[in-house]
Amino acid sequence: MEYFSHGWGMGFGWLVPLLIIALIIYMMQNNKTSSSSSAQEILDRRFANGEIDEKEYKERSRLLKDEA
Repeated sequence: MEYFSHGWGMGFGWLVPLLIIALIIYMMQNNKTSSSSSAQEILDRRFANGEIDEKEYKERSRLLKDEA
C-alpha cells in the first residue's frame, strides 16, 4: 500500500473526524440563533400579509417578548 508510505494516511487521518465534529457543532449553534428570532419574524410576516389583525399581532408580540 503506497498510500501509507507517503505519510498522508497516518498524518491526516484525524482531520476528517475533526472536521465532521466541527461542522455538527457549527450547525447546532447556527440553528439556536436562527430559531430565537424566527417566531417574531413569522408573526411580522403574518401581520404584513393580513392574516392576523393588529390586536392579535400586539398580543402575540407581547407574549413573545415576555418569554424572552
